[in-house]
Amino acid sequence: MLYGLCMNYTGLTQKKDQLDGFRPLPPALVQNLEQWFLIELTYTSNAIEGNTLTRRETAAVVEKGLTIGGKSLVEHLEATNHAKALNGIVALAESKTTDLSENDILTIHNTILRGIDDDNAGHYRSIPVRISGSTVILPNPAKVPELMQGFMAGLVAKQELHPVELAAKAHYDLVTIHPFVDGNGRTARLLMNLILLQHGYPPALIRKRDRLKYISGLEKAQLGGPSDKYYKVIYDAVNRSLDIYLDAVSGKDEKTQPSQETKTLLRIGQLAKQSGESNATLRYWTKEGLLSVADTTASGYQLYDPDTVERVKAIRDLQAQRYTLAEIKTRLPK
Repeated sequence: MLYGLCMNYTGLTQKKDQLDGFRPLPPALVQNLEQWFLIELTYTSNAIEGNTLTRRETAAVVEKGLTIGGKSLVEHLEATNHAKALNGIVALAESKTTDLSENDILTIHNTILRGIDDDNAGHYRSIPVRISGSTVILPNPAKVPELMQGFMAGLVAKQELHPVELAAKAHYDLVTIHPFVDGNGRTARLLMNLILLQHGYPPALIRKRDRLKYISGLEKAQLGGPSDKYYKVIYDAVNRSLDIYLDAVSGKDEKTQPSQETKTLLRIGQLAKQSGESNATLRYWTKEGLLSVADTTASGYQLYDPDTVERVKAIRDLQAQRYTLAEIKTRLPK
């Protein structure tokens, strides 16, 4: 795979240099930004994997220890565990990438699955696995320990790469080895962000609305195709985070307010108009798990990501091929 060689990272380097010019940042600002990223990264990383907690609910669970009615214990644990793992990598960021060990990765994974799947938490898989809805063939479990040794050696050998490229490649390589039964994506994103923090970059913020681009970019590269779309998603995620920091230090802190992002989400009526479906159909598909809610307004209105329009069309296309809703659910990306 020709990894990120197609990307020009000069723009990111310049923005980081600009941010470095403001250091040391005011402690109160650092605390505010770190807390915002804690919730946003927890919400988006879990949402990519299918967790249905909204941004506001994630904040309530992580910051206040509240339980959300109608949400499973697993979804609550995914939120609190990710927040703990993120705090862990912030502490680990004081070390160098070349000092990272397999045990560090196992520790991240153990934190992610603690209380959810204790038998597999922090342990490499011993069974074959497949990615739901994907044709990607994953390595035989017997090869995982050797592949992970090579993976760690690669982190040291590739230090000449731009830090963002190195972090993105580490993420790609880890999810491609798929060393765990579950939690591979969350662990890989945390490792990627750990490497970014170690090099003085803010964490990559992959928005829920970019989920399909992110997953399809990964899959295309894993199937032997070009990797440019995957690396572009990571580039954009880091660029977005740099902008958030730069806006904050210059007094333009609107981007650090989660409520601002909800303005671009769609209410069900807007989704119906753009997709050509009725409100009733969309509500039914949401109830059946074919569509997911991105957030909920203070007055209780459900909001959908704009890319849901394409998902709705995909559902109709599959129905035209005479697939049942149950079959469609397994064929759509999660």
